Amino acid sequence: MSAMEQTAMTVHPTARFWDRIAERYAKKPVADEAAYQKKLQITRDYFRPDMEVLEFGCGTGSTALVHAPFVKHILATDISANMIEIAERKAKAGNVTNVDFRRGGFDELEAADSRYDVVLGLSILHLLADRDEAISKVHRLLKPGGVFVSSTPCIGDSMAFFKFIGPIGRVLGLLPLLRVFTVTDLKTSLIGAGFEIEHEWQPGKRKGVFIVARKPA
Repeated sequence: MSAMEQTAMTVHPTARFWDRIAERYAKKPVADEAAYQKKLQITRDYFRPDMEVLEFGCGTGSTALVHAPFVKHILATDISANMIEIAERKAKAGNVTNVDFRRGGFDELEAADSRYDVVLGLSILHLLADRDEAISKVHRLLKPGGVFVSSTPCIGDSMAFFKFIGPIGRVLGLLPLLRVFTVTDLKTSLIGAGFEIEHEWQPGKRKGVFIVARKPA
């Protein structure tokens, strides 16, 4: 998609927040490098060279780019045009040619059923208006036997009060949309959509829960 086509797209309601912080976000170091590397390795254990992968909420593209050598192709999407621009710069600098970055919300993505072998949703489910709808869409987009890899802050387990603070921060432009739910809530959504949870790991208290869930073959 050309820059002109992207500019012409309707700006997502929360895109302005992420556009504003994109450059600062890109320079921010990974909070827990050891946990991040472990998640990368677990994910790669599911990859094959012939796989088609989708990542929604890709941010500035770092994870998609490091996974690129292990699969056939990755489509990585994000609502922020500025995030996507940074991701494309990274891909060009690294000469990565099998990752396509596209601006757009996950609810806007049009793709055939059973299109992808793996879908990645990393630090994104808590930022969506409808978690259940998104998870159901992931299930539909996956091939039978495909896997959904997610890492999600479930602050309902440790900071339930945030459901009162979050909306104020959003009105003031200090926070994006932020949903408060528990790990149990998330697992219930995944199972309710038809997934089987194969792997669950939480590196520490108040850390995001990392889950690999499979669509039955």
